[in-house]
Amino acid sequence: MPMWAQALLWGTLAGGALVLGSGLSWKWNIPAKLVSSIMAFGAGVLISALAFELVDEAVQGGGLWPTVLGFLAGAVVYVSANALLARSGAKHRKRSKDQQPSEKEDPGSGTAIAVGALLDGIPESVVLGLGLITAGTVSPAMLAAVFISNVPEGLSSTAGMKKAGRSAKYVFGVWGGIALLCGLASLIGYTALETAPAGMVAFITAVAAGGILAMLADTMIPEAFEEHHNLTGLVAAVGFLSAFTIHHVGG
Repeated sequence: MPMWAQALLWGTLAGGALVLGSGLSWKWNIPAKLVSSIMAFGAGVLISALAFELVDEAVQGGGLWPTVLGFLAGAVVYVSANALLARSGAKHRKRSKDQQPSEKEDPGSGTAIAVGALLDGIPESVVLGLGLITAGTVSPAMLAAVFISNVPEGLSSTAGMKKAGRSAKYVFGVWGGIALLCGLASLIGYTALETAPAGMVAFITAVAAGGILAMLADTMIPEAFEEHHNLTGLVAAVGFLSAFTIHHVGG
């Protein structure tokens, strides 16, 4: 299979985990503590993946300064965009309780939530395409990390959307569209940078890593600790170790 097709396939597969989580949440009322635990696990997985799969490999491939500058740029861009979306009603897009506003309460919030969900998913997808450039194959650890973390994202956000009175058409339209766009983001990450110098690839990889870490702090971790219980920290640690183990076994 051509590399560009692999990039499209893996990005779409990873994005499809959002639809899986959404479907589970739409069909069943999942207990809040379970949602919290799954989100904590997903957060731990992503923290491990961005440390060992993204930042470390960016430094090795393109040097320290492109990585540092890219990481800071990614964090600044994500936080700035997220702040704008929060003012439009997307602040609690990953929350599973009743924090999300309805369209009646906050007109335009539905669009803001959809754009915010896309903002959260794009950096993860781009790095899947970049991995094909640097390693010649998709990273099992990164693919697993993105897929595992996307399930609770779809699950938690859909629970909040249901409570805000949003329709099935809206919910599945959002997540289905984002899954397809994740595939395109992975494809673009590969095709646009296929012949780029190592420093540029490192910079873009670090931009994605900075965006992912900012997303974790702004959206996933607050939801992970929404229903705090004694095992929340342990679940996040298990998620971290799971991705770390996949990284070493897969490598």
